[in-house]
Amino acid sequence: MTDILVIGGGIAGISAAARLSDHASVTLLEGESALGYHASGRSAALFEENYGCASVNALSRASADYHMHANGGYLSPRGFLLLGRKGEDAAFDADLSELASTEISVSDARARVPILNDTITRAAYHHSAQDIDTDRLIQDFAKHLRSNGGKVITNATIDAITFENGAWSVRAGDQTFNASTLVNAAGAWADQIADLAGVAPIGITPLRRSMARVPAPGGHDVSHWPIFFGVGESWYAKPDAGKLLISPADEDPVTPHDAYADDMVLAVGIDRYQQHVTEEITRVESTWAGLRSFVADRTLVLGRDPVYPSFVWCAAQGGYGFQTAPAAAQLIADIVLGHASELDAETIAALSPARLAS
Repeated sequence: MTDILVIGGGIAGISAAARLSDHASVTLLEGESALGYHASGRSAALFEENYGCASVNALSRASADYHMHANGGYLSPRGFLLLGRKGEDAAFDADLSELASTEISVSDARARVPILNDTITRAAYHHSAQDIDTDRLIQDFAKHLRSNGGKVITNATIDAITFENGAWSVRAGDQTFNASTLVNAAGAWADQIADLAGVAPIGITPLRRSMARVPAPGGHDVSHWPIFFGVGESWYAKPDAGKLLISPADEDPVTPHDAYADDMVLAVGIDRYQQHVTEEITRVESTWAGLRSFVADRTLVLGRDPVYPSFVWCAAQGGYGFQTAPAAAQLIADIVLGHASELDAETIAALSPARLAS
């Protein structure tokens, strides 16, 4: 028997397991063959403190020091660029306010991304957006867990969960795991895990986000370009390993599954992108999709279930999983271990599963 079972090996699960392992015996169960297989392995990998609602911003700010300094740091400069065209002023102004960006001239924007065409009438830039080394972050959390004697068990598809005599029993194939505390970090499958455990769901909705990788446009060196957006996040493009990633920023509700890109949705996104640039896309090298899972208020769900307090939610990360992981994991550990949190009471309440109870 272990003290704590964590279900889910994405960034939410592995970071929480690592933090918990400092003070307890922890076993993490992942249904796939490797950590970070689903949404965590398909992330745009951007750290931006102003992205999301107030509670998400608070977690991001509390995670910044870890991202910048732990294990040599996980961030590298990127910046982001917001673009507007004629007739988009209202949407541009709304984004400008929400993202705390500074408006710049179109010529300055073109100096940063030289393929911007003449339809661009407004631009804004924010320098603090940074890339996250997501793979190293996951692997370092896994190393931390294992160094504390914790276990990572892959290919562990959960078949049944029961609670009896103050302990959880989780069956995965021919193996059974027991613990006094169960942490549900199953991403898009979090409500399914709750259902197996006899715990009321929180209304997780997986939303598909599609991505295409294309060659660097016009032979440009894109390594120092910022990520650039259309207003209302109707599309975005991000440099990646000498190529360009393009997404329609889609949010189509789907069931939990191993997501794949919809060609028609991608075509719409690529068309939106091409309306802003001079270089035509002639080849798509690869496509994929991930599931960004939200509850109704689009903020994370972190804490003890109000009915079954030994069932702990670490779910609904949406598009904020990596940038909030250090602080979110610490909050989970503080709650489970009974430690005081450095987060303010208002933020903790905004993240609590209790807010969703009817």
